[in-house]
Amino acid sequence: MKFTATQIAGILEGEIEGNPQIAVHKLSKIEEGEKGSLTFLANPKYTAYIYSTKASITIVNKDFVPEQTLSTTLIKVEDAYKSFSKLLAYYNQVKNNKIGIENPSYISGSASYGEGFYLGAFSYLGENVKIGDNVKIYPNVFIGDNVRIGNDVIVFAGAKIYSETVIGNNCVIHGGAIIGADGFGFTPNANGEYSKVPQTGNVILEDNVDVGAGTTIDRATLGSTILRKGVKLDNQIQIAHNVEIGEHTAIAAQTGIAGSTKIGKNCLIGGQVGIVGHITIGDRVRIQAQSGIGRNIKSDEVLQGSPALNYGDFNKSYVHFKNLPKLVNQISTIQKKVEGEQNEQ
Repeated sequence: MKFTATQIAGILEGEIEGNPQIAVHKLSKIEEGEKGSLTFLANPKYTAYIYSTKASITIVNKDFVPEQTLSTTLIKVEDAYKSFSKLLAYYNQVKNNKIGIENPSYISGSASYGEGFYLGAFSYLGENVKIGDNVKIYPNVFIGDNVRIGNDVIVFAGAKIYSETVIGNNCVIHGGAIIGADGFGFTPNANGEYSKVPQTGNVILEDNVDVGAGTTIDRATLGSTILRKGVKLDNQIQIAHNVEIGEHTAIAAQTGIAGSTKIGKNCLIGGQVGIVGHITIGDRVRIQAQSGIGRNIKSDEVLQGSPALNYGDFNKSYVHFKNLPKLVNQISTIQKKVEGEQNEQ
């Protein structure tokens, strides 16, 4: 896809300084700019690169005044960073605007879909699937029976959405994600053998939820595993059965949340965090990476460590942790001195 400076300025409501007909077909960092690429300058640290960049078009703030001759065409906007982000979103929208049904693929006779639908090759839609408008389903996707998907949803290649799952509007499911697999439910008998507990619930994703690549969200034993609106999940996260995550909570990669835990709104959870089951975490909680959470957490707490401590207490304790060898040597020296004095007596 090619865009001219005139087209880009129109999208961003910007002003052009340079050649309005120059075209670009790719994006680049300002220090790595090449002919035919578009870049931006928002951080003053990178100002020097604008005089050497080979990028054809550069987005800059309106107050930028060049001190040397430029070879790049400028598009001046109120906020270069926000405008570049807006352009990225527009680019993705155009790039992902596929329509039609590729073959081979399977669509059950009882399945239905709205306008602007795209289904990639080797995908499967089960019985009674209901899909809204402008949904894009990429190749090798499985969608089980009775799944409901809202409008403007993207499901990338290789994702698996099990039966009864409900997905709201404007959601993004990345490749390899598995939504609605059985929860980890087994009961041992007297011989130490395990019997499976049927997992008869489902998964509900509300509007504007993003699910990262390789992330798994288990169906509930009874009821629903629920991700409220605006939840953002990174790659390779495990969400167990009957977990509920509150609105606009964001969770980084490789975190695992055990069954029936409830997490509040606007929480930030770092990577490789482990959270036990059947606890409640309040709103606006911050959990640092690699922490272990084994108790209920009140709203607005900030935690670190395993088991996790109050963030301030952890930092104070860490001063002593790193000095432990020195403290042991000091205690040993004192102990030998005392023993020597006792022997002299």
